[in-house]
Amino acid sequence: MADGMRTGRSRPETAVRVATRVVAYAAPEPRDGERALAVEMPVNLVYGSVPYAVMMATPADLEDFAYGFSLTEGIVASADEIRGAAVERGEGGLRLLVDLAPGRLREHLARKRAISGRTGCGVCGIEDLAALPRAEMRDASTAVSVRPEAIARALSDLGDAQALGRETRAVHAAAWAGLDGSLVAVREDVGRHNALDKLIGALIRAGTDPAEGFLVITSRCSFEMVEKAAHFGASVLVAISAPTSLAIDRARLHRMTLCAIARADSFTVFCGDERLDAWVA
Repeated sequence: MADGMRTGRSRPETAVRVATRVVAYAAPEPRDGERALAVEMPVNLVYGSVPYAVMMATPADLEDFAYGFSLTEGIVASADEIRGAAVERGEGGLRLLVDLAPGRLREHLARKRAISGRTGCGVCGIEDLAALPRAEMRDASTAVSVRPEAIARALSDLGDAQALGRETRAVHAAAWAGLDGSLVAVREDVGRHNALDKLIGALIRAGTDPAEGFLVITSRCSFEMVEKAAHFGASVLVAISAPTSLAIDRARLHRMTLCAIARADSFTVFCGDERLDAWVA
């Protein structure tokens, strides 16, 4: 899914190479070299010509990002409320122009809030605790079961699927795996929230059924990541790093299976273990 660029210029790079000097404690002299770095730049999301948020992001899969961010922020309820998205260069960054359906745009502008987005914060700009995001409750009957070997397969394949991650060692990834563990889609970004938004955007644009698989993220699992997963409708979330206490509380609230500290040899189930076929032959 290519991003629409309104300028005639080439698409922004996602990695740049810089000169380095490596100092080893045991070596007599520094070693000159070169290293790839992940590109991070401001992306201003704009709805109906009105700026909404500036997110620090990797300039790739931005159309997916527009869809996923709009869904998980509660700006839209479904992909068909977005008529399109385009990217244009602005001073010091990119502008992501999201074209909402007229009725949805009016509703959005009536309740617009401004936030300042960062790679490590998902709720900047809210004014009180009551404004913390919360996805709608999912019908528990729609939950899926996942076998441990499917999770192991997804984790095993995820490294090879992270092209930018292998090159830079500086980005997060979010993946959607089928119930057999095969990877269906992977998105990367310097921000863990952005990576998940990009993935969710790709999934809703493709009409993916949340009952057809599970989510895998390479970052720690905070409550925002659980809420984004719940907005999409996922019932199983697997994280490579540990969850926070509030993430577990929210996962229980959404009747979600939360697995974390997922490694090649094991994973830990923090809630929802009744939906794991852990002991079925």
